[in-house]
Amino acid sequence: MYDASSQFDIFYRDHVVLPQENQNELYSKKEINIKRLKKGLEEYNEEHSTNFQLIESAVQGSVAMSTVIQNDSNDYDIDVGIVFDDEVMKNVGAQASRNMVADALRREATQFNARPEVKTGCVRIQYADGYHIDFAVYRKQQLPEWDGQKYYHAGADWAPRQLKDLTDWFSKKNNESNELLRKIVRLSKMFCRSREKWVMPSGLLQTVVCAECLSGFSNRLDENFYYSMKAIVNRLENSLQVAAPVDNGRDLTPRKSDIKRMENWKNRLKSKLDDLSVLFDSDCSFQDAMQAWGGFFYHTYWLSRNSSGDQERSFLNPTSMSFLDEEEFIEDKFSAVDIKYQVSIDCVVEMNGFQNHPLTDFLKTGKRIIPGKNTHIICKMKWTNCPGDYDVYWKVKNVGPEAERRNQLRGQILNRGRTISEPASFFGNHYIECYIVKNDVCVANKKVIVPIERGRSA
Repeated sequence: MYDASSQFDIFYRDHVVLPQENQNELYSKKEINIKRLKKGLEEYNEEHSTNFQLIESAVQGSVAMSTVIQNDSNDYDIDVGIVFDDEVMKNVGAQASRNMVADALRREATQFNARPEVKTGCVRIQYADGYHIDFAVYRKQQLPEWDGQKYYHAGADWAPRQLKDLTDWFSKKNNESNELLRKIVRLSKMFCRSREKWVMPSGLLQTVVCAECLSGFSNRLDENFYYSMKAIVNRLENSLQVAAPVDNGRDLTPRKSDIKRMENWKNRLKSKLDDLSVLFDSDCSFQDAMQAWGGFFYHTYWLSRNSSGDQERSFLNPTSMSFLDEEEFIEDKFSAVDIKYQVSIDCVVEMNGFQNHPLTDFLKTGKRIIPGKNTHIICKMKWTNCPGDYDVYWKVKNVGPEAERRNQLRGQILNRGRTISEPASFFGNHYIECYIVKNDVCVANKKVIVPIERGRSA
């Protein structure tokens, strides 16, 4: 694998890790709002003749684990567990407890454009600059001395959940990995946020799966990240469900929307890892590697080298990507994907002055197609056992730095009939995928790799 570790380390340090001043800002906002909550509780108690008092609080989630990453929209959040005494709260419903906290905050947070919002698992305070704070409500039951204490979280209902177990679990796993886990989680989040339209899993889900699939065999961060992501794709191919490493293994993906996000992660990660295949070519250049990682993270950092390929030059500061990533995914295009039929396609390579050759001849021998102005790949949907009427859709995805430099990645899913013809324009392991769509459901698909030689591009 091409050694881009120096550039990868700079990217991680300067563009992924959230600067300390931003982290301090999150903690500052947390302290300010804890004070507001306590003050608001005093007013609430006086008005309702109650005795709700905050007895404990703890930062949770990505801030506690220090896996928050940079983003252009300043959409940073801090999760805070706020704890009340069980004797006071045990007869108060989970929804009522969150309503009470929201009421108390609204009394003191009058300067916000948006009122504190009651959500299923927390009360949210949204700042105009993008920051938000999620207060998760707990009650603590003091058990006999030898049993310690037990916490209950106010979600859809009260449910047993320890206050700091997830943070402690992460700290242990991260220490065991010699701090690698935190880096891989941050980079995974960076990938998942790289395209505005992507709907991807929560940071918690990514963290748990990254811990399951962590690859730490190398002393290079770029290699460890690549092979960790490959392992994640393999893991998600087997199951999209995720269990918590604490809380008796509670299901972290109970809703259809959770599973859909996990499927999105798998499919997008799988596609973009394919785009990195150039890194394993023996003749991969520095510029090829920068272009490939730029396509993966869709971040201008990777495209900011000068065209001469001088690796010692400092990075520039471009404001936009030089190519568009318009790849479509079948699960977003149609109402459902239910693969229950088969489809076969025939592909031939047509070169001017030469006899046509089946694409399978190239794939069997490991040879690559020679690109040229008169070289085409002709694909035909040959057969399917799908009954009745259906439509045939195709996806042509160009892979590699040459396609990116020419802004020709493509990847749209289009209804083009049974036969398509595509020019072999630039090197890389491109692919063509055929989909059978019936009643707005994808019921069959077939994918072929199209390996094109480096050099004589059109």
